Amino acid sequence: MIEFVIDQRRRDLGGFEVGRLLPHHGGKMVGPFIFFDHMGPVEFEAGFPRNVDVRPHPHIGLSTVTYLFEGEITHRDSVGSVQEIHPGEVNWMTAGKGITHSERFEHLRQTGGRMHGIQAWVALPLEAEETDPGFFHHGADDLPTYEGGGLWARLVAGKAFGAEAKVKTHSPMFYVHWRLDAGATAQLPAEYPERAAYVAQGIIEVDGREFHDGQMLVFAPGQPVLVKAVTPAIVMLLGGEPVGPRLIEWNFVASSKERLEQAKADWRAGRMKLPDADDKEFIPLPGDPPPPANPMS
Repeated sequence: MIEFVIDQRRRDLGGFEVGRLLPHHGGKMVGPFIFFDHMGPVEFEAGFPRNVDVRPHPHIGLSTVTYLFEGEITHRDSVGSVQEIHPGEVNWMTAGKGITHSERFEHLRQTGGRMHGIQAWVALPLEAEETDPGFFHHGADDLPTYEGGGLWARLVAGKAFGAEAKVKTHSPMFYVHWRLDAGATAQLPAEYPERAAYVAQGIIEVDGREFHDGQMLVFAPGQPVLVKAVTPAIVMLLGGEPVGPRLIEWNFVASSKERLEQAKADWRAGRMKLPDADDKEFIPLPGDPPPPANPMS
């Protein structure tokens, strides 16, 4: 039933840590999911430095989905979006042929407080790799929920459990937030060929084994999976139909090495537009010499 287990690898982002699950060694994806970071939880004191913010940076060939349990992030991008991201909402950004964006903690810098959430990337299918970029914000009313038997569930994106979220996706997939009371059970059906469960908080039992926060369980296809909460738990379910092999380098995802190299050259040469509302700084390509203040202007 369980194909393998991925333990998070801690990464320091320069002010707080994330637990990285995907990409996994060997380039393993789960359906279209190619990147999965668990942000925090971290408690910020008011007035923390700006170097914690994620400065403008580029993407191609993917959609990002930011989902918060606690905290607030300000998103700005090169298609003109400025959006406050709050817990329980979906913020879906499709990079396609190219987008840049920043993620800043302006509200938390003023008030202090906790930051806790998931940043995931979904690889686009071949026919959508060069689609026009866009940003889509969805409140809780667009996301079906269920409650009963000690389980609360929200469909974040895609189709699952007979429901469909209003988030536009580009390939068959599912992304679900479960909150379970201690002792509660829930079942993940065998609807998709690639499925995983990430334990964001607490301890669960699957197939007679216990798993704790920071672990992602990747399941073999063809069988439903029964999950029991040993303690109160938060579990993220993810997966879908595979989209084929992908290459990932820095913030770029593509089906060919040539496309990755073109994206790197475009960013290095200043050919990718910065967000109008956040164009005074950016993250240089790793390994490049320090750039001038703003070569994009």
